[in-house]
Amino acid sequence: MYAVVKTGGKQYRVSEGDTIKVEKLEGEPGASIQLNEVLLLSDGDNITLGRPFVDGANVTGEIVDQDRNRKVVIFKYRRRKRYRRKAGHRQPFTAVKITAINAEAQDGA
Repeated sequence: MYAVVKTGGKQYRVSEGDTIKVEKLEGEPGASIQLNEVLLLSDGDNITLGRPFVDGANVTGEIVDQDRNRKVVIFKYRRRKRYRRKAGHRQPFTAVKITAINAEAQDGA
């Protein structure tokens, strides 16, 4: 069974036991979290599409880590003008381990 969930403006395909990196969410490591914006559910044979979300479905996960990604280097350069600017950015993320996919509504699309 898998589901497609939306969080942080992005969509993720998740199954039980998966660990995903999502945009930063509030909570401490070890805390439980619930993702209610489920766009699609599949149990192998039946696929349920939401319009836009599947009613009564949610995905439960556990926060594993709160950290920041690798540094992205931003370098601006103008030839022949002696213009150089270098900056870096590290985007915060939350690592979530999916513990359960709850699908109360499996009525088909």
